[in-house]
Amino acid sequence: MASTGIRIIQFIAAIGVSLAAGWIGSIFTIPALSVWYAGLMKPALTPPSWVFAPVWTVLYILMGVALYLVWSKGWGNRHVQVATALFGMQLILNILWSFVFFGMHAPFFGFIVILLLWIAIFMTIVSFNRISVPAAVLLVPYFLWVSFAAFLNHGIYVLNP
Repeated sequence: MASTGIRIIQFIAAIGVSLAAGWIGSIFTIPALSVWYAGLMKPALTPPSWVFAPVWTVLYILMGVALYLVWSKGWGNRHVQVATALFGMQLILNILWSFVFFGMHAPFFGFIVILLLWIAIFMTIVSFNRISVPAAVLLVPYFLWVSFAAFLNHGIYVLNP
C-alpha cells in the first residue's frame, strides 16, 4: 500500500495533469475570444463568455480527482492501465479541440474533433466504472458539458457557413 505522502503526490499530479490540459487549451482559446469568437453568430442557448472558465476549471479538477481514484488502485492493474490510457486520449482530444476550433478558427473540424472527444469520454467513463464507480460518476458532468459544447459547436458551424 502506498504511503500517505505518495498518495498526496499522486492526487496533486492527477489534478495537475488535468489542469495543465486546460491551460494548454487556453493558449489557443484566449487569443480568439475577443475578436474571432466574439464576431461569430451563436446559438440562442450560448452562455455568456465568463461562464466557460469557471465551469472548465471545476470540470478539470473533477477529472483529476477521477484520475486519482483510478490511479490509486495500482498501476500494476491492467484495467487501470487501459483506463488511464483512455483518459490520456480524451485529454489530448480535449486540447486538440481547442486548437482546431479556436486556434484554427475551424468550427466544422472542431465539431469532428468534439464528436471524437465525446466518444472518448464515454469510453473513459465505462473503463473507469470497472475500477471505481465514484471516478466514473465524477466524469459525468464533463460528459454532459462536452455534449452541450458539441451542440454549441454545431450551431456555430451552421450559423457561420
